[in-house]
Amino acid sequence: MSPDDADTALLRARAPEPHADAAGADVATGSQGASASAPTPAPSPRRLTQLAGLSALMSAVLAACGGGGGSGDDSGGTGTTGGTGGTGGVGPDSGNPLRPGAPGTETRPSTPTPSPTPSPAPGPSPTPSPGPSPSTPPPPSQPTSITTAEAARFLHQAALSASDADISAVQSMGYSAWLDDQMSMASYTAGWDWLMAQGYNRLDVRYNSQYSDFMMWNQLVTARDAVRKRVALAWSEIMVVSVSSLEGDTPSFAMAAYWDLLNRNVFGTYRQLLQEMTLNPAMGAYLNTRGNQKENPATGRLPDENYAREVMQLFSIGLYQLNTDGTPRGGTPTESYGPSDVSNLARIFTGYDRDPAGHQAAVYPVAYRNPMVATASRHSNLEARFLGATVPAGADPATRLTQALDIIANHPNVGPFIGRQLIQRLVTSNPSAAYVGRVAAVFNNNGAGVRGDLRAVTKAVLLDPEARRDPGVAPPNWGKLREPMLRFVQWARTFDVTSSDNRWVVYSLESALGQSPLRSPSVFNFFRPGYVPAGTAMAASGQQAPEFQITNENTVATYINFMRDRIAYGYSSDNSKIAANYTRELGLVNDPAALVARLNLLLTGNQLSASTVSTIRDAITTINADNESGRNNRVWAAILLVMCCPDYIVQK
Repeated sequence: MSPDDADTALLRARAPEPHADAAGADVATGSQGASASAPTPAPSPRRLTQLAGLSALMSAVLAACGGGGGSGDDSGGTGTTGGTGGTGGVGPDSGNPLRPGAPGTETRPSTPTPSPTPSPAPGPSPTPSPGPSPSTPPPPSQPTSITTAEAARFLHQAALSASDADISAVQSMGYSAWLDDQMSMASYTAGWDWLMAQGYNRLDVRYNSQYSDFMMWNQLVTARDAVRKRVALAWSEIMVVSVSSLEGDTPSFAMAAYWDLLNRNVFGTYRQLLQEMTLNPAMGAYLNTRGNQKENPATGRLPDENYAREVMQLFSIGLYQLNTDGTPRGGTPTESYGPSDVSNLARIFTGYDRDPAGHQAAVYPVAYRNPMVATASRHSNLEARFLGATVPAGADPATRLTQALDIIANHPNVGPFIGRQLIQRLVTSNPSAAYVGRVAAVFNNNGAGVRGDLRAVTKAVLLDPEARRDPGVAPPNWGKLREPMLRFVQWARTFDVTSSDNRWVVYSLESALGQSPLRSPSVFNFFRPGYVPAGTAMAASGQQAPEFQITNENTVATYINFMRDRIAYGYSSDNSKIAANYTRELGLVNDPAALVARLNLLLTGNQLSASTVSTIRDAITTINADNESGRNNRVWAAILLVMCCPDYIVQK
């Protein structure tokens, strides 16, 4: 597809007129791995014509999600979202997210430096009991029949794409049985093992982080266990580690061990996931538990509080006390922890470092795969009082860690706090309190007396009556913006993208898409779960749209340019070629209506409006398909137009 053909089809398909403030800067096309500070070429007249409509397109996307344009603010939802912001910065020092001061703002509690010698702690107070649990209806009954559109829509929430085979499998097996089959599937080749097979443990490449990008694209595009990979990716945006911030040797292997940890635990228990994440060397390096030492009154040294704060704020309970349905306990935000809780809990995470038995990192970096181990002489033995409970003084580090993590994992906030974020990542940005309550109830008890059964929780998220209802009868704010990296992965899986040499040389896509797997700019993820675009109908009604925090006219433009070139030309780098297979689509090239219908099903679950279908069909019909070049152009343009329209970008 020539650039002019793509732009002409896009302009024909675009209905809105450009806003007066439309973007006027050009965006480099298809420049992977380029520096963000690279000079931007002067805009061509053709590209300026294309960009003139992007403001209108952005407004259309906002409108489809209930908004009305405008830039974002820092307000967030109550309870589960407070303080998970942060603008810039890396890991532990990423700023001070907002917390309620004026209405609609949020800040993280400041943690003043405690005195070297702890003051006598008050007697333990019990952890507040949860509020009344909402009534939990039985799981939705399986429909007598599942349409192809319903199956595709389910797959878009539960997995990474919807193939013809997967649609048929969901229809024949039913939602629940299909999920059981997927969740029982053996995990794909571990990221660590793939890196080893490629020889990336060599001395001359061990400092490169780019191999973690190659590993992730291989995992996300080729793995058969797509549900596991989708849910693991969601968890990577909750318990965040970013390779962009890791220093030292073998960062790619450190991230592979972290990624494999997520894959290993996403259908296990929350308590085990929390244990392994706490001792993971990548997390230890990212949030400063690695090398963290006990207090020293003589020097004034105190335990680093970074992980202690974030494990509560982001990985478990959040900033505010919650009812089981995620609403504020008592009706108004009440802090779930304070500075004393942080400073006391920080003592538990002292004394840990990489396992010395695996320090042959130059040849086989097993130290980044093994859990961290504690040195007793560096571990604080002081009593730790937090969240209304006490870890007594004097026990060994492992015992104290077990006791502390038990306290966190059993806090009543964990179910609604984690459950709501999983709903947001997989299904909708604005779940009802009843939906959150049903998922939290399953977290609290899977029906067999097990707390934190993540397999049961994931099924509860995906099989809930609200998730499975017809989006046509859902509230206007239902759904979520598809994350850019997920759009790219969906394209790659839908059209059988392959790597010519299995190296998957695709670098970080941060500059092209605004995000790339395992490359969050801070511990607060790419966006906050409570983000609200300012000046929109969503802001007026208190609705949230997390992914819009990384959405603006520039990212919309770069996404369109990037996908145009990837759809048509694939991706070539370092003598490695990545290309799609459009054989089935080319078979429909002389029937534009059938071609658009196929793309509508596979990419959106038939969510394109009749007018959008008509507009795309009419646009691609103008492309001459009498020769091979024209036939390719028609297919490429059809895919691009579907993947750039609001009906697709907003997943319902």
